[in-house]
Amino acid sequence: MTLKERIKNDIKEAMRAKDTTRRDTLRNLSAAIKQIEVDERRELSDADVEAVLMKYLKQREDAIAQFREAGRQDLVEKDEAEVAIVRSYLPEPLTDEGLEAALREIIAEVGAESMKEMGKVMGKAKAVIGSRADGGRISQMVKKLLG
Repeated sequence: MTLKERIKNDIKEAMRAKDTTRRDTLRNLSAAIKQIEVDERRELSDADVEAVLMKYLKQREDAIAQFREAGRQDLVEKDEAEVAIVRSYLPEPLTDEGLEAALREIIAEVGAESMKEMGKVMGKAKAVIGSRADGGRISQMVKKLLG
């Protein structure tokens, strides 16, 4: 079962269980996936769907920070619930040690020795690591390893 099919089935389950938060979050994800499929006229793979989920997750996390700043605890709680739901569809995130090991391997494979070659490392890292670590974490670790 693809990730997209799993989301569609879980929408139905959430509707049966009358879990409005889960239902609405999954509907938003499904709409974002469908929008890209219509715009690009292609079927999204699981990797593409994971990228959509990561983008949605980043948007929710940014919103949480803004709501906290504004003192809107009700909206913070709503978005934190959405974050938990989205995370359940993503692969387990890499630990710092796991990320460092993967990046050391990629750096050796690419043959990078300085910050000038960070672009090569980042391109390969995004392909290999995918949604198990966000771009900011990857970038920070690459800078540390090449610096």
